[in-house]
Amino acid sequence: MKVAVLALQGAFIEHEQMLQSLGVETFQVRQLLDWQQHKDALIIPGGESTTQMRLLQTSGLLHPVRQAILRGLPVFGTCAGLILLAKQEDGQPRSGLCTLDIDVHRNAYGRQLGSFHATGNVAGIATDFPMTFIRAPYVRRTLSPDVEILSEADGRIVAVRQGRQLATAFHPELTADTRLHQYFIETV
Repeated sequence: MKVAVLALQGAFIEHEQMLQSLGVETFQVRQLLDWQQHKDALIIPGGESTTQMRLLQTSGLLHPVRQAILRGLPVFGTCAGLILLAKQEDGQPRSGLCTLDIDVHRNAYGRQLGSFHATGNVAGIATDFPMTFIRAPYVRRTLSPDVEILSEADGRIVAVRQGRQLATAFHPELTADTRLHQYFIETV
């Protein structure tokens, strides 16, 4: 198995390290030439969604990545990755990959100082999963019955799955817990 990790900005190295600890081969995607390698799945890391969106556009990656996801490439987006996958933001259509039927609210927990850790239930994975929220979004609502809510924190949706797309508002790659990455790999 070989997983592409979008490495334009954000916590991509942490995802690579997590996958490699599970014995999964990874490679970084920074330009169109990288994207053309064989891959079984994609991870879109947390970071700054506006910056990642701009870099997806200027690198020419936006359209090919979006098309691959729409054709069924498994994808796991965390924090900014969740935002990039979302079809709506605060009830309005958004530009981005727009492959996941959710409406998000960005920076829902405030600025960097509003970051926090929690432990919660992630359906089918763990009842005690560590969650790190850093300027995190949350899912305001799902836009399709095909979206499965996997986790909530303080009454807000923070993890979803739709088909071969998995997305979290928190950063599982910033903990030592590999269960969510293992879950993703098993679905691939």
